[in-house]
Amino acid sequence: MIDIAHAKQEFEKYLDEYDREDEQIRLKIVHTYGVVKYAGEIARRMDCSGEDVELAELIGLLHDIGRFEQIREFHSFEPGTMNHAVYGAELLFGEKKLIRRFVEDDRFDELIDAAIHRHSDFKLEGIHDARTLFHAKLIRDADKLDNCRVKLEESIEAMLGASAEKAGEGLISPKVWESCLRRESVVSADRRIPLDYWVSYLAQYYDINFPETCEIIDEENYITRVAERITYKEQDTREKIRILTEDLKRYLEMPAVSVKE
Repeated sequence: MIDIAHAKQEFEKYLDEYDREDEQIRLKIVHTYGVVKYAGEIARRMDCSGEDVELAELIGLLHDIGRFEQIREFHSFEPGTMNHAVYGAELLFGEKKLIRRFVEDDRFDELIDAAIHRHSDFKLEGIHDARTLFHAKLIRDADKLDNCRVKLEESIEAMLGASAEKAGEGLISPKVWESCLRRESVVSADRRIPLDYWVSYLAQYYDINFPETCEIIDEENYITRVAERITYKEQDTREKIRILTEDLKRYLEMPAVSVKE
């Protein structure tokens, strides 16, 4: 049995080990609870069982537990500093078995471990158990949904390490734009300037798994709102952003989005 209220209480105690006044820590705390909310909402829209709703929310609560140590040690979200997903899974299921602080029932350990370990993989591959694959997809969708909110509400400086004005400068790097044209997420190593990072935040929505997630993106008008938060200085960039946002909207309307095996 999963007691999500107990898990949240323990998560709050865990957070007491970190500086809640740090902007990056605060951003990730708010993000965590946003992912919990969206994970539950997607699962309920899909008429999942109560157990799967709670499981989705628990995975959402713990998916970024590795981020807090990454921020404390490196003051960065960059994947080159730490693989936060792998670190978080090891923290929960390795020698310390921190998972037992959050849930006593060990029946779901392999599923939770896989979903957290793989939630930030460039592509989700190699999971063969149907229920595990479902939850691995669900956490990725919920993560991306709250990232829409993050991109609209949080400071550009905290996300990009550059001002909003600086983020709108320059041209999209060729490799980043090629990924967009292929309807793929952007490889981290291909991002060169703040603008590339912002474009990659949009391109990640080519990796949505469920129509229920697409519905929420459409209801909130997230694609247009995220794209328009930055003022782009170059005409070429403005045109490419227009092409990207229009194509993303078409892509998210496609029935095929719902069945990514």
